[in-house]
Amino acid sequence: MATPPETTTTDQTKRFEELIVPEMPFLARVARSMSHSAAEADDLAQDTLLKAYRAMDRFDGRHPKAWLARIARNTAINRDQRNREFLLAEDGIVEPDDDGSDANDPEEIVVGADVDEVLRHGLEALPPAFRVVVQLVDVEGLSYQEAAEALDIPVGTVMSRLHRARRRLRQALAGTHLDREVQS
Repeated sequence: MATPPETTTTDQTKRFEELIVPEMPFLARVARSMSHSAAEADDLAQDTLLKAYRAMDRFDGRHPKAWLARIARNTAINRDQRNREFLLAEDGIVEPDDDGSDANDPEEIVVGADVDEVLRHGLEALPPAFRVVVQLVDVEGLSYQEAAEALDIPVGTVMSRLHRARRRLRQALAGTHLDREVQS
């Protein structure tokens, strides 16, 4: 006899709450790294959560961060393909919105605006494929394997992109007061 739909929905909701809801801050950060504005990041995160909920019955429960990142990546790719005309406007340069939402964040106050500015420019200068790998591995702490699964690329590609991204970030920091801190 088949399981009544309400039981399946209840089980699906319970699994979603246990496995996915705790990863929502992670998803928000990943969505921001894949988006050009805070509103776009919110939309991407919401679309990702909806897709994850609908696919909970197919999720094995292992590596929820990698699973969410993969869904977000695929959703972002599909979104970008639909919005290609917008993305190619103005010689292909799309400036991210600066909504100032971190202005009261204690970390922002301690680290200082100049450090944030230099790093932000360095990260923004990275190609999206490099920026996402830095976000997943260096910021979120995913292993190379988890990042590879999330991005659907080989582990060697993750390592290569991360190496090149870090090199570009070091070059961006060259000549700044942060250069001395990185060298020591």
